[in-house]
Amino acid sequence: RYEPTWGSLDARPLPAWFDEAKFGVFIHWGVFSVPSFGSEWFWWYWQKEKRELYVKFMDTNYPPGFSYEDFGPLFTAEFFDANQWADILKASGAKYVVLTSKHHEGFTLWGSKYSWNWNAVDVGPKRDLVAELATSVRNRTDLHFGLYHSLFEWFNPLFLEDATNAFKTRKFPTSKSLPELYEIVTKYQPEIIWSDGDGNAPDTYWNSTGFLAWLYNDSPVRDTVVTNDRWGAGSICAHGGFYTCSDRYDPGHLVPHKWENCMTIDRGSWGYRRDARLPDYLAIEDLVKQLAETVSCGGNLLMNIGPTHDGRIPVVFEERLRQVGAWLKVNGEAIYGTKPWRAQNDTLAPGVWYTFSPEEGKVNAIFLNWPVSGILELGEPQPKLGGTQVKLAGYKELLKWVALGEKGMVIALPQLTPQQMPCQWGWTLQLTDVN
Repeated sequence: RYEPTWGSLDARPLPAWFDEAKFGVFIHWGVFSVPSFGSEWFWWYWQKEKRELYVKFMDTNYPPGFSYEDFGPLFTAEFFDANQWADILKASGAKYVVLTSKHHEGFTLWGSKYSWNWNAVDVGPKRDLVAELATSVRNRTDLHFGLYHSLFEWFNPLFLEDATNAFKTRKFPTSKSLPELYEIVTKYQPEIIWSDGDGNAPDTYWNSTGFLAWLYNDSPVRDTVVTNDRWGAGSICAHGGFYTCSDRYDPGHLVPHKWENCMTIDRGSWGYRRDARLPDYLAIEDLVKQLAETVSCGGNLLMNIGPTHDGRIPVVFEERLRQVGAWLKVNGEAIYGTKPWRAQNDTLAPGVWYTFSPEEGKVNAIFLNWPVSGILELGEPQPKLGGTQVKLAGYKELLKWVALGEKGMVIALPQLTPQQMPCQWGWTLQLTDVN
């Protein structure tokens, strides 16, 4: 049994499914999807920081005295179809999904008995959105279902009181945050608890180790659940399950502890925003590059989308997800279930990232630019004459190659028209029998 200490909890092996999955989809959805302006931190920027852009937006578009709480009933979700969402998630090739059950605004997407009149069953949709998505994902896909939960809430009076007392009192975690965590685990049995928002309070204030000991010892998901590292000030990148270290964490080199790069398709926001323009969205080429780079360095990629207040996944997000799925259909063997190789990227060829498939003993070289010459020079692999074989994922014939001295090889790529290409944004060479 795990003790409620970091020493004991950190020794728990991470359930294997998480490392094998490699790719998940993050969904930021909540009352912030109603103003859908600027960012999901709308309430904070408008009320606390009083940023000019946000104040002006409210003055121009809403009546005087309109409060953030007034957005609650406007979070309507009338177009939310959990089956449709599940089908898009499945088409993306993702192996897990993480939904914001509650963001820093405190509004819960389930009918929490600890969030009186500030939840999706009492206000707005009048529906249990967490239950609907969990059911559809489990019925229609093989994705693991996970929930994001914010520990703190910006404007909750109990939290503000505890903060004023320098967190010597613990009214907020004992009456709100912890009971909610137990509630979502018991009710929805998520296989990922993605914690966030420590409010600068230490993990002892949140009793994170007590909750995690219960989660790992006695909860209904004790054998399969994975957790991240955001359990109180100072725990990020140091304690918990997999490390997130920061938003959009992208070290570019091998990291020994299992980690995740949580990032957004919209460069500027996690929540949906109506003011986003086309250049604000990452192109599919950017996303494939992020995926290859992240996986080769031992990480998972958690790619975020922001649905609208009425429950739609905006078409641009759907297209990106389906594009990633189409790419993974061809190149998935170089991603799922792989391990980092001895080299992460190539010394000679820029934009080549390596992964290793242990079962087949294959080295996968993911290259992001198709050379004009049709010749690809790799500096890292050591081929064996008469042994090494080179395949292009999605193409039948074996490719010709010659060795480059002690280490490295030159590979002749097939001459293909754009229509004959196995995919359009990044390709995989599968090398068997290399040192």
